[in-house]
Amino acid sequence: MSGPVLIGVDTACQQVQAVFTTRRGGAGAGPFSSLGLGAANGDDPAAVRANRDAVAQAAGFDASRAVALAQVHGAEVVRVGEAGGDGRFVGSLEGLAEADASVTTSPGVALAALGADCPVVLLWSADGVAVGAAHAGWRGLIAGVLEAAVAGLGVPPHSVRAAVGPRVGPCCYPVDATLRQAMSDRFGPQVVNGDAVDLGLACIAALRGAGVEADAISVVGACTSCDSERFFSYRRDGAATGRQAGIVWIGESA
Repeated sequence: MSGPVLIGVDTACQQVQAVFTTRRGGAGAGPFSSLGLGAANGDDPAAVRANRDAVAQAAGFDASRAVALAQVHGAEVVRVGEAGGDGRFVGSLEGLAEADASVTTSPGVALAALGADCPVVLLWSADGVAVGAAHAGWRGLIAGVLEAAVAGLGVPPHSVRAAVGPRVGPCCYPVDATLRQAMSDRFGPQVVNGDAVDLGLACIAALRGAGVEADAISVVGACTSCDSERFFSYRRDGAATGRQAGIVWIGESA
């Protein structure tokens, strides 16, 4: 395989570009084979740097200004300026802000959120002046990370567009009764499917609750746990597994 295999997002906005990565087309080995992008899960840092740089080249953003976060399953949103990540995305991989969502209005600054079952949700304004990326696992969803990210864009919610990335599906995500009830209370009974919860539907409910219109939300129809050829999955493989990403940015010419 010659390079990273990416899933493009149709943003319907010339200024905004967005992709979701898969696990295919990278430098990692073993359980991290091959396009692992996570810096805090046991993967080889040299492979992670090489993979992040390869994704940047394939997608067309500046890796030296790209931003990743130290994700903590919360609802904190970081506002990112023109300097972006100051080279840490493909450099030290350290010194990252502890948060689960980022937003920017700076062209050329790519925002990345990572997941290996948790949904990654990419956000942008219809006029291309603001973008955001959020890691939206169940803890973050209940805490309000998507509502906070939509608000953080600083634009009217009805002008926000969103893409929900690959995630563990209800086919592979049984949870205990306490969590099922908590998710139902927060997002409605439709997010509970038998003994499982549907994180994709929860993301949609959170976005709708934040004021995003239904026809402005797209969803990648893939289960990370089912599709071992394309995706890493913590639920399927345990802690020793890589991370895929969702990445969004405003083009330099915007």
